[in-house]
Amino acid sequence: MTLSQPHDLAEERAIPRIAGDQSMAFLAEGYRFGQRRFDEYGADAFRTHLMGRPVLFLRGTEAARFFYEGQRFTRSGAMPRSVQHSLQDEGSVQALVGEAHHERKALFLNLLDEREQGQLRRCFRDEWDAAIGRWGSRRVRLYDEAADVLTRAACAWAGISIDAADARRRSIEFVAMINGAGSFGPKNWRGRALRLRTEKWARTVVQQARESDDDSVVTRLVRYRDADGGGLDDETAAVELLNLVRPTVAVAHFITFAALALERHPRWAEHVRESDDQLRSFVQEVRRTAPFFPLVGGTADRQLTWMGEEVAEGAWVMLDLFATNRDARVWDDPLMFRPERHDAGPSPKDALIAQGAGDYADGHRCPGEPATIELLEEAVLLLTRSMRYDVPEQNLRVDLGTLPARPASGFLIENVTS
Repeated sequence: MTLSQPHDLAEERAIPRIAGDQSMAFLAEGYRFGQRRFDEYGADAFRTHLMGRPVLFLRGTEAARFFYEGQRFTRSGAMPRSVQHSLQDEGSVQALVGEAHHERKALFLNLLDEREQGQLRRCFRDEWDAAIGRWGSRRVRLYDEAADVLTRAACAWAGISIDAADARRRSIEFVAMINGAGSFGPKNWRGRALRLRTEKWARTVVQQARESDDDSVVTRLVRYRDADGGGLDDETAAVELLNLVRPTVAVAHFITFAALALERHPRWAEHVRESDDQLRSFVQEVRRTAPFFPLVGGTADRQLTWMGEEVAEGAWVMLDLFATNRDARVWDDPLMFRPERHDAGPSPKDALIAQGAGDYADGHRCPGEPATIELLEEAVLLLTRSMRYDVPEQNLRVDLGTLPARPASGFLIENVTS
């Protein structure tokens, strides 16, 4: 693996500018929108307009550091209101800045520490084992079933009592939020409408937790106090509870692509079935190659300079996660699925940014990333060692024009046995 060298900003030519509003092109091309233009112009940045707003697109490890480090960007105004409401909300940890963000982020890092990651993984394993018995000989859509299992596991881990019917309802709502965040129109409207129902449920959970004297995750959440002694009101605590559970359910996306990789690369399926020595490498390559969220947006907190050009205060900037994870200067044959590329150890800093870059404590990198890796490792072990299944003929095409993208069939399996 070779890592691209830092930019010499003084020698860079001007950032290319693409005339006209590119909203329709972005909606049509999806994940490939940025990649194609970076390659066409031979640049790591370009300026254009989306939804009538000027925007600067960036890719690469240096761009990731520029975007995530130094508190240069905020999330305020960085996403359409419809997307923000699907994924988070006002007052959530993602929307905070400065010391308030650091304090709230510390809460999440505490709730997702190494011990809790292990507990969440155990809950996931138990719920998956129970699901195998329910699946039996019938044909099931793995994406939906994984989301259901993860919903049950996240609730069990957090200390939330939930029955089968309620778990299915919550699972459907979380999936609708995730799917709606990458779209406009009816799909987004449905996700936002279902989120309102989920928020009502979460507020009830929060109110019940305030009466509890246990040490569960949800109880620790509602007991949180910042440096000034202030806590979270029911509305904010409910939003943050969803920010724990919903991203856990989103791991179903990676699990589906892990199953697809096992099906398309039987040599690797056999390898992880027999040995743990490249399990982490396999999981990291799934995370690198699986199209998840294509980019992340921010607004400049102050006047900045990138590639010798001014980035004005308040400017809208998009970091292309998809293109950075496929940067040929960092990843040899980036379009090929090659887990062995990770065997030497962790990827270079800010090269694999499926869930953000920078530091967990000081920036906006997802605090659940280590837990995602743990859950995905467990899922691969369960798929290869704890169960046998058939993969019927189906449409496994992945449409990169759809956000978020996944196999068209959702990955169907049948004749499941333990």
